[in-house]
Amino acid sequence: MLKSVLLKSKRIALTVTIIFIVTVNYCFKYNFNEQDWLSYANRCLSESYDPSGDAKLKKWELSVNSEAFVRLRKTYAKGKQEYYSFNLHQFNELDYLGNTITGSLELKTTADDIIVQTHNDPHGDVDSMATVLNIPVKNMEPERLDSLREALNFLGAKGL
Repeated sequence: MLKSVLLKSKRIALTVTIIFIVTVNYCFKYNFNEQDWLSYANRCLSESYDPSGDAKLKKWELSVNSEAFVRLRKTYAKGKQEYYSFNLHQFNELDYLGNTITGSLELKTTADDIIVQTHNDPHGDVDSMATVLNIPVKNMEPERLDSLREALNFLGAKGL
């Protein structure tokens, strides 16, 4: 009789412990906030950008800011600058062309929402609009691509 009561109490204690551990585990689940997504998107883009395809490129800046703007500025050896900018509220789709070693990100908007400007161009400065921004990248694993897509979608949806 004493043995069956001890077994029953051990079983109850084990069950209560398991329920407690599972409950605590779900209570402290971490979710990314806006600053985390912003930081991740910037780190992912800066680590993945591949300037090697453009030999005359002297300097580049690629960033996503807190107002959900994606900005890419390229400066070439002779002073020519290309500037691309768009708000993630107009972001429509992210495509990837290439393999895990090298490829191109295609950031697409619904209409001609990407600002394209050139400065100090020998052929004349140009201001135009585009629908697709191609960004050469390297070492883009599928998981990283999915996380970047999720970050851009999150940042584009904020404030709507």
